[in-house]
Amino acid sequence: MGTTQLETVPEPKYWHLKTVLSEALDSEFTVGEILPNERDLAARFGVARATLRQALEQLELEGRLQRRRGVGTTVAPPRVGVAVDPARDTWPGAPGDAWQPVDAVETDAVPAAVAALLDTAPGDRVHLVRRSRVTGGQPVAAELLYVLAEAVAGCSGVAPVSAAAHARAVLHELQACELEGRDRTVELGSARAEDAKQLDRLPGAPVLVVTTRYVSQGRTTAVAVATYRADTCRLTFGESDAVSLLAG
Repeated sequence: MGTTQLETVPEPKYWHLKTVLSEALDSEFTVGEILPNERDLAARFGVARATLRQALEQLELEGRLQRRRGVGTTVAPPRVGVAVDPARDTWPGAPGDAWQPVDAVETDAVPAAVAALLDTAPGDRVHLVRRSRVTGGQPVAAELLYVLAEAVAGCSGVAPVSAAAHARAVLHELQACELEGRDRTVELGSARAEDAKQLDRLPGAPVLVVTTRYVSQGRTTAVAVATYRADTCRLTFGESDAVSLLAG
């Protein structure tokens, strides 16, 4: 593509640049190809590097670009459809669950937002189960599952063989509870350092945060906070086959 100078436009300059860059990605670059460095791109389009970064960040948010450690900014492949609700009315860990347990600990340290959902008092114990989800050999999501200790009493006070065995024991005990309902919220967030490492992302990268509340015996028994890669995932809901959607 030739040199393109951006003229005054009614929309923000970075947004217009994002459109120009998106067209260039379609016509001149292939999946996995590394983009020129920021200095060269800024000079090519006659914009400040700050404007360029805003446009690149927006394209990353839309799943068109990926920033990779030690590599640079590359053209991203199409988003992968990830089913958030493949099986209804089941607890985490039920047959067909796509998540894999990593480890678990029993603790009374719970984030305020989760404590509010669980309606716990200071000192109440919960089991914190870490799980991961892999699609096509690539990590796509990390989950923190908080389960009331009183709901899985058989797991409390027992020294597990390993952290992974502890996680499996909590999930197994959870299946014995009667699930009365659940609700789910989805919001855009930024990757925490720990999640970023697990998902092979940079800290602060855009992610989709799915919070699920599980109800049993008239109260919230468990809360799952799942962090999905926003650059590679297209979340799908329900039992029907996923429908491809265009971003942007």
